[in-house]
Amino acid sequence: MLPSSTVENYLKTIYLGSTGARGSEPRLLPMGQLAAAVGVTPGTATTMVKTLAESGLVNYEPYAGVTLTRAGRRLAALVLRRHRLVELFLVQVMGLRWDEVHDEAELLEHVVSDRLIDRMDEMLGRPEADPHGDPIPDAEGVVKKQQAQTLLTCPVNTRVTVTRIIDQDKQFLRFVENNDLKPGESIEVEQRDEASDSVRLRGKDDRRITIGARAASKLLVQVARAILLLLVVSSAARAQAARPFEITDNSFFVEEAFNQEAGIFQNIATFRMNARDEWDTSFTQEWPLFSQTHQISYTIPYAAATGGAGVGDAMIHYRIQLLTDGDGTPAFSPRISLIVPSGNADRGLGNGSAGWQVNLPFSEQAGDTYLHWNVGATRVDGLLTPHAGASAIWRARPMVNLMLETVIQRKNGFTVSPGARFGWNRGDAQVVVGVAAPVVWLNGSALLSGFGYLSYELPFNP
Repeated sequence: MLPSSTVENYLKTIYLGSTGARGSEPRLLPMGQLAAAVGVTPGTATTMVKTLAESGLVNYEPYAGVTLTRAGRRLAALVLRRHRLVELFLVQVMGLRWDEVHDEAELLEHVVSDRLIDRMDEMLGRPEADPHGDPIPDAEGVVKKQQAQTLLTCPVNTRVTVTRIIDQDKQFLRFVENNDLKPGESIEVEQRDEASDSVRLRGKDDRRITIGARAASKLLVQVARAILLLLVVSSAARAQAARPFEITDNSFFVEEAFNQEAGIFQNIATFRMNARDEWDTSFTQEWPLFSQTHQISYTIPYAAATGGAGVGDAMIHYRIQLLTDGDGTPAFSPRISLIVPSGNADRGLGNGSAGWQVNLPFSEQAGDTYLHWNVGATRVDGLLTPHAGASAIWRARPMVNLMLETVIQRKNGFTVSPGARFGWNRGDAQVVVGVAAPVVWLNGSALLSGFGYLSYELPFNP
């Protein structure tokens, strides 16, 4: 049997109904509950369940209920994977509210391809939870179990962190948001009143709120001292503000920790002229090596020096993507470069000998700001020159970024560079143009320059 949308809905409903919100061991789901959940009569539900049983997807026990087989659980988990990744994508990338994506995901979960889902998963940083804190099954249908309690069972007078909301009703989600009870929020149960079936909470900014026992049962929490275990939902808690940047890997002086995606290469040209009419330009081309994990590139400089204009020392680079930004860790992509003595040292266009450079770039997103920091060193002619840098890039608009970069190097002084970059998408290609005004402080004097940047990123057929 090919899994139609009806079959997928039945499997998903049985999965959720027989497992429970906290990942308890599967139990038989009564046929009456199944029929009510999918909105059909018990006779219609029974007919479908018998068909599913014949296909080896469920175990049906007359007058008792139904549960999934191993094959049925895997298919159901993959439907949930599509649903929850679509929800997170709609919130992070499309900018929809977390209380309006459930119905959209109900429709899209049956039509999106596995290839598109995997691309969404990669783009979102392989998240483990959707905007409501629900765990996202992996590509094999495996769900990571959550160790959580409700506000009815967690310790009293102890800080806990909300990890999951198990009711997708729009009004309830708005109530949760309005009272600062979304995943990631730290709260404390002060008192439970059995007589009135209520729970009194102390939340953000010591705000007190009393909620009913029914609402309290729908909020899953963990003790706050285990906050490191909640990194899987941190991106979901910041989902609306922390959608992926539309422009990345286009800094001017502080390297960003992002390799080229598989099948995409980038051409970069730069030009700088200072107040002394000295200028230099460069061309860089970056290629993924089989996958995004490995990247090779080269840089060819051209400059005007005291001895005239000409090609400087070229560089050949290798960079490995060890970490990607997400799940509480920054992106990290160390680079090692070979310096080729292609310039004329006598004319001031090179060092006259080979060398190497190492750089350790880190990048992490914080809402509409991306932070980057680098440390490294260059060795030429037996001289080791360390360097360090940091930058902040603010997304003023989706394709407009304001930038502030700083670099310090022993022989080249301290550089501060305000700038901006602008992007345009043309099908599968992206064009980025940037300008900056770097100021270099060296030996007690300042030198102002103008800087221009052009990038053209496009796919290729490997």
